[in-house]
Amino acid sequence: MMPRSDCFCWDGVFGNSVDSSNLMQLTAKLSEILPEQTGAGKNGPWKKQDIIVETDGQYPKKVCISLWGEKFDRNLLKVGNRLAISFDIESRAFNGKWYTDVKAWKVEPASQAALSPVQQTGSYTPPVSDHEGGSAIVDDDCPF
Repeated sequence: MMPRSDCFCWDGVFGNSVDSSNLMQLTAKLSEILPEQTGAGKNGPWKKQDIIVETDGQYPKKVCISLWGEKFDRNLLKVGNRLAISFDIESRAFNGKWYTDVKAWKVEPASQAALSPVQQTGSYTPPVSDHEGGSAIVDDDCPF
């Protein structure tokens, strides 16, 4: 069975919605700014800023997120600021061990107006159905 491309998936780890295009986002409070790292590689010099953010909810999670280069507004990086972060997750093997990076590609100030009801409440309420039987998705062939 092939998953449907229009399925809405719920990501319980971060308490955010994840659509089928693999867009990953979270809204969290900046709790720590780690020292900036710099270096030189085969493509030239690089900069990396790691930050620690804390999610909301009954069981808050701390997440280390890497910001590469100059693709973000440094004025947003103040402890206590609420940030909306779009990111990718990437894993790689090194010397027989696996390492996972959370790499931000967009960082914006969070605004309550931009949050969906899912992110504001921390719980998911399914849409009201127009169909008899109560399901908003009639032909549900999602793998879960």
